[in-house]
Amino acid sequence: MMIKKTATSTLALGRLKRAALVGLAIFGLSLTVSAQAQDAEVPGNIKWTIPFGVGGGTDVWARFFSPWLSKQLPGEPTIMIDNVPGGGSINGANLFAVRAKSDGSDWLGTSASTQYPAMLDDPRVRYDYSEWTPILATPTGGVVYAQPNLGENAETALEAMLAQPVKLAAQNPTGVELPVLIALDMLGADVQAVFGMRSRGEGRLAFERGEADIDFQTTSAYLSNVTPLVEAGKAVPLFSLGVLNDEGKIVRDPAFPDLPTFNEVYQELNGEAPSGNAYEAFRKFFASGYALQKLIMVPKDTPQALIDTYRQAARDFIDTEQFKQEAAAQLGPYTPVIGDTVQRHLDDAMSIDDATREWLADWLKSEHGAEI
Repeated sequence: MMIKKTATSTLALGRLKRAALVGLAIFGLSLTVSAQAQDAEVPGNIKWTIPFGVGGGTDVWARFFSPWLSKQLPGEPTIMIDNVPGGGSINGANLFAVRAKSDGSDWLGTSASTQYPAMLDDPRVRYDYSEWTPILATPTGGVVYAQPNLGENAETALEAMLAQPVKLAAQNPTGVELPVLIALDMLGADVQAVFGMRSRGEGRLAFERGEADIDFQTTSAYLSNVTPLVEAGKAVPLFSLGVLNDEGKIVRDPAFPDLPTFNEVYQELNGEAPSGNAYEAFRKFFASGYALQKLIMVPKDTPQALIDTYRQAARDFIDTEQFKQEAAAQLGPYTPVIGDTVQRHLDDAMSIDDATREWLADWLKSEHGAEI
């Protein structure tokens, strides 16, 4: 018995020693990363290229984040917003790809309308996301809703929507509505899209006038403009797009926890989870256009110590109560995503295999007369 006890004790002691060594190694690694971040020389002036005009959504987003980042970064650098509009953000992104320095003094703010053209091989695009590294991403969500004459609740309205042609006022088939159009098609809806709207707001007004049977709005617009319609019985919410969790799975949107996601609705109707080329296209454009809607990017060869410093600065302030309160009005109930998680999701979203691309090209041409 004594020998057995001694052996057990020896093994336990060995485990404790190994655990301590591992703990010290992790602690040492943490100190090394922290030291590297502290040693990084942050430029005194940072030019943040925003490839949109002043007052637009991405410009407002950048001007909200810039004082937080400046205050948190060592030396409190001056962050200058440089608006370079044109080409739906393509012009400014092209310019950044050519001119941006890799010393940490050049940032780029991108949005869905920057991601989508790159994914669709737009010939105007001269930039490559593989040449950039993300610092931070902010997600958004969105909701598809219907006229109450289709049904008094989501179940009856959805059933009616799938039994007859429905009109949707949209901007264009390769813009922000792309994953929504794919989702509706996968559900079996006969959507007669009327393109040419200058904004999603214009599409909502068409819905309010009774010219459209269904509509879609992103979170901020839905909460401010559509929720009153729902409360007045003038709109019936059907489903949300959802959000991505850290593992890359689509889960319920925290802004709409009581609404099922598209994935849930599809599974309820078909008895199985969505899959195939159509779903791959939906998933990737949803991720790049909504889960990672707006991004802070730097050139890929920016020193890692600076990248770590920028990411850590963001982590430090997004956990504060003051930021959470101020961000609620600007970002909705979404927490910015930082660092490697963004990189992993972005790499996945921006890579479209040949089979999915071929399906998308055929679908866009046959369903909406659009070519990519």
